[in-house]
Amino acid sequence: MLSEDSKFLKPYNPNETEKKIYDLWEKSGYFSPDNLPQKDKGTFTIIMPPPNANGRLHAGHALFVTLEDIMIRYKRLRGYKTLWLPGTDHAGFETQVVYEKKLEKEGRSRFALTREELYAEIMKFTLDNKGATEADLRSLGASCDWSREKFTLDADIIKTVYDTFEKMFADELIYRGKRIVNWCTKHQTSLSDLETITETRQDKLYYMQYGPFVIATVRPETKFGDKYVVMHPDDPRYKEYRDGQKIELDWLEGKITATVVKDPVIDMDFGTGVMTITPWHDAADFEIAEQHNLTGIEVIDKNGRLTKVAGKYEGMKVEEARKQVVEDLKKLGLLVKEEDYEHNVTTCYKCGRVLEPRVMPQWFVKMEPLAKKAIEVVKSGEVKIIPDWQEKIYFHWLENIRDWNISRQIAWGIPIPAKICSNPNCDYGIVDLNDKEKDGCPKCKSELIPDPDTFDTWFSSGQWPYATLGYPDKNDFKEFYPTNVMETGADILFFWVAKMIMLGIYRTGQIPFHTVYLHGMVRAGDKQKMSKSKGNVLSPVEVAERFGTDALRMALVVGNTPGTDMALSEDKIKAYKLFANKLWNIARFILSNVDPAQIKAVRLNESDQKLNDDLDNLIREVTTDLDNFRFHLASDKLYHYVWDELAAKILEESKKIFENSEDETKTSRQQFLLTTLKKILIALHPFMPFVTEEIWQNLETDSLLMIEPWPLDML
Repeated sequence: MLSEDSKFLKPYNPNETEKKIYDLWEKSGYFSPDNLPQKDKGTFTIIMPPPNANGRLHAGHALFVTLEDIMIRYKRLRGYKTLWLPGTDHAGFETQVVYEKKLEKEGRSRFALTREELYAEIMKFTLDNKGATEADLRSLGASCDWSREKFTLDADIIKTVYDTFEKMFADELIYRGKRIVNWCTKHQTSLSDLETITETRQDKLYYMQYGPFVIATVRPETKFGDKYVVMHPDDPRYKEYRDGQKIELDWLEGKITATVVKDPVIDMDFGTGVMTITPWHDAADFEIAEQHNLTGIEVIDKNGRLTKVAGKYEGMKVEEARKQVVEDLKKLGLLVKEEDYEHNVTTCYKCGRVLEPRVMPQWFVKMEPLAKKAIEVVKSGEVKIIPDWQEKIYFHWLENIRDWNISRQIAWGIPIPAKICSNPNCDYGIVDLNDKEKDGCPKCKSELIPDPDTFDTWFSSGQWPYATLGYPDKNDFKEFYPTNVMETGADILFFWVAKMIMLGIYRTGQIPFHTVYLHGMVRAGDKQKMSKSKGNVLSPVEVAERFGTDALRMALVVGNTPGTDMALSEDKIKAYKLFANKLWNIARFILSNVDPAQIKAVRLNESDQKLNDDLDNLIREVTTDLDNFRFHLASDKLYHYVWDELAAKILEESKKIFENSEDETKTSRQQFLLTTLKKILIALHPFMPFVTEEIWQNLETDSLLMIEPWPLDML
């Protein structure tokens, strides 16, 4: 029975409870798999997707923490040796962009700092934020093993990344080549295809007279270097022209000689079916030039300005040059017509600027042989992707994959351990940690220098599962790899998940995880994307302080099907705060009528046994849902049982029993209610860990709910 000073006589206050409860868990040591008292079911491992250590957690982070903590807490209750290994990511380009914005607000520029100075400043900034990130993870209830925490710039992680780079170079899976890459003129770095955004824009399509041909383009400012005119070999309109034929014509810079190129890649239905190519500034043009061994020339430099090849236009920015070139084409009588044209442009995913493709020496990974094995393990079912419809997207991307540019021209990140030719026009590079090639570049005899570039952050984070577990020698790797689940956002299926599968198989010979669980984006209540400019961003930590972490977690998971975007509103979170209060009040009613220390086990009467059987059947359904990653269904079923069945019906009936019935009926009902409360607390614990543990501590003061057996395992 409740004493007069019982906390249950007051409303549930998560702010007074949550830190105390988390400290209790952490001090118990049970976050570590090594300390668990029951672990007879085998291992269950999740490697945390490392949040960027450059700021506070956002709603998407709260979702992954909730989902992964549900999995870990459930498996811990089932008797598994559970490891949830936490970590944070230096996040390369992303963090440098964040820090550059900070510098801009201070009236400074990264270009006024040496690379060493910039690196040191960002390191301090990152380590300061890393502590805040870890505090946020704790506040959300993450029951991860902090004793095993990793950072992507830890010395052992960097060593693993370097070992992989050297091995791939030796296996001829990594090469340095002069190829076309995406270039951001603001951030002054190359970007992978996955770090870009494709936008539909309305521009002008210009038709120009190119000797006997009419060509169409949206970028007349790049045409100074065009010396090739390309057409489909089967186009009847141009059958009189032969491949390799030379044609004299008037062009922007006067008389030029153009060469005819026949290639089946040309779309005969676009424009006039004829195009000139700018290999240095268009990926499709570069591929044609590579196929036919054609040369090219740089027309736009790294700053987005025209080079000296453009003559009088040298130094102009792209938009300015485009206007001037069009005017001059009109004066020369070379502009046939212009029309509105809707097309796709590629922009930087951070600043939104249109990217300028450039041909430059970079390090590339040959993706096709890696992708082949990554396709096989999903097709065979060795790796399962949830939801399964994401598999088609996965296959499509891997079957059309291109070599991956892993060099970044930024200071913040893991330096590439290689030597390159000091001649910017030479693409020679060697993974040379032992000071080979002392006589200079074997291609052009220029001096060899350490590569100033850093790795694309996805190259290092793509090795996260086996690197964090200490591949190849550490006991953790031997015991916990392959891991069980990789839970992450659907938007980084290609950025990260596919790369972990490819690199994991390549380096260890094993898949990195058995199941991929993909969640969608967390949107605002009106289903719009959360953004500071719209003023609709919900901070998970601030919301949890107002309504309780358990309410936030339930709001994030109930009704949230895998792989789909969800709307998160304050009203939804408030509703689950009421649910936490309801659970608290249920416990208060039961403990007001049942003394756990005095109650004796009795045989339930027929009515109570029926209610008990119904609850066990519900928990069987919930167990099946949890085993099959249907967290949205499991949480919803428990919610409705507690609210609609236990509170609305069973407790109302119990009030009458306790008032009017005989002792045997009361005793049976007391036994049933106490058992039911315990079962419900255990079943809800993965979803609402704080309030359930707090109630449990008033039932069983000598044990922790987080390691209790699952109800079905006690039947």
